Amino acid sequence: MIQIKNKVDCCGCNACGDVCSKNAISFITDNEGFWYPEVDGSKCVDCGLCEKVCPIINVNELKKNDLPQSVCYAAEHKNLEVVFDSTSGGLFSALAEAMYKSDGYVGGAIFNDDFSVRHYISHDKKDLPKLRSSKYLQSHLDGFFKNVRDLLKAGEKVLVCGSPCQMAALRAFLRKDYDNLVIVDYICRGINSPKVWRKYLDSYEERYGSKVVYCKAKSKEYGWRNLTQKVILENGKAYYETKDQSNFTKGYLRTGVYCRPSCYDCKFKGYPRIADITLADFWGIENVDQALEKDLGTSLVMINSKKGEAYFEQIKKRINYVPVPFNSIEAGNRSLNLSVDPPKVNREEFFADLDTMSFIQIAEKYIISRKVGKGARIKKILKGIRFIVNKTQLNPTALYQLFKYNTLGEIVHGNFILPTPHCTIEIKKDAKIIKKGILILGNKKFMKSKLETRLLVDKNATLRYYGKTIIGYGSDIEVFPNATLSFGGGGTTNIGATIICGERIEIGKNTMLGRHITIRDNNGSHYMNRQGYKNTRPVIIGDKVWLTEQCTVMPGVKIGDGAIISALSLVIRNVPAYSLASGHPAEVVDEDILWKY
Repeated sequence: MIQIKNKVDCCGCNACGDVCSKNAISFITDNEGFWYPEVDGSKCVDCGLCEKVCPIINVNELKKNDLPQSVCYAAEHKNLEVVFDSTSGGLFSALAEAMYKSDGYVGGAIFNDDFSVRHYISHDKKDLPKLRSSKYLQSHLDGFFKNVRDLLKAGEKVLVCGSPCQMAALRAFLRKDYDNLVIVDYICRGINSPKVWRKYLDSYEERYGSKVVYCKAKSKEYGWRNLTQKVILENGKAYYETKDQSNFTKGYLRTGVYCRPSCYDCKFKGYPRIADITLADFWGIENVDQALEKDLGTSLVMINSKKGEAYFEQIKKRINYVPVPFNSIEAGNRSLNLSVDPPKVNREEFFADLDTMSFIQIAEKYIISRKVGKGARIKKILKGIRFIVNKTQLNPTALYQLFKYNTLGEIVHGNFILPTPHCTIEIKKDAKIIKKGILILGNKKFMKSKLETRLLVDKNATLRYYGKTIIGYGSDIEVFPNATLSFGGGGTTNIGATIICGERIEIGKNTMLGRHITIRDNNGSHYMNRQGYKNTRPVIIGDKVWLTEQCTVMPGVKIGDGAIISALSLVIRNVPAYSLASGHPAEVVDEDILWKY
């Protein structure tokens, strides 16, 4: 019978449970959130099948394939919508589409209602959106191997995707190859604890008071390289955390503390690959083919078997692909050959605290508060000085305004207004400036340009900004007496933005303004003889909105999160979230829009 004396010797594949006809094996979840087999001696007949299907015990017999060396490609799906919704280039979707077309079955990981993960067999192409994209945590495979075996014995075609250890377990469980089976794995860095993941999701409810209803790793809306975690709450609000903001991602990449113990000594690295096809992110694609580098994700495809080679031929019409030398793929894929590094924090203490602390508290103790060395602090200071020198060009007027409108403490702590040359700033003494980041005024592409950028914050007016906010050169921003202008941070205006604030204008996080945009909440004290006419009405622009070239947003308008306003449009009425509006006046012409910059 199988006995796990050391947790490093179990990858949690569930194959031993599926092979046991006596139901003698159950799985017990430990304090880390990982499960391990436990044998009921009263039911066990000591047949030894559980040991025969264990991928770790039998790894030497399993690591074989019929191509002497993997054939490699950089590739992307031709359908941009599929690429947007995929972790990298959408190659799993292309493989799955071909299987569905041949009336076959597709198996892979999906989220349960509580965002735990299980493996699932599908015979309906409508299931593809929930099968695609990596989940980055351990998946349950209870009954999965038996389902695959039954389908294969019935003559059905099956494509299955999973981690290298899971797919090795499938081969061991089946005990022979099937012509009607295609096995796909991926280059795996390490599998994360479902318990930690659940705590991370719970932190959203703790922070924002609403339940998580959707999540996706590596959302493309901020670019593939930012490794953005997207979460949508029950209240309809979407939140995005890049690799530098998500404490779950930082904890995974920087501490390695919540990977499964077997991941620190993974037996399934290197070659030969056990799967027919291996997929991965193609890190370093910019050095291989610029046409495939859109920061939307490109797939690395490794063809490991003759069966995989034949199946890849079936999907070539669905993809853009470029052959790449085998020796070019390893540099950007350390995890192809090397296990994840041991934890950089005390694992035992981490999981003990996880039982009594929220994820926010855990992150503060083990992830955020990790000490930064003296050398790193010095580098950060020097980087800040270079940044200021680069933007001001040591222009006397720019430096004068820098120190006139900011204290030294604000500059040191990164909460200040940073003028470039040819800025005119007028901030009245009783105006209120709330600085929660850096506001760059007059950001230039042509450093020799003398195009003036203007900022006026009048009597009793308020200017509020968060994060890094960039105002392009040639812009005119005026905040009239008693009015309030707010920038959510992370956004940028291109050349020639005009923002005229007479009451209240709110511009959300990561909102992008194209060339020569106008936003105004007032009519300049011009009045018409119409009942109910108001000179000023607030303008509210949501997070991650894209206002394209020369569009105008008029008083009283609300624009929802993620919306796009097309060029030359005049916006005089509200625009729903995630919609595309166009025209004069602007009308909604498309919905469910996602976009990247």
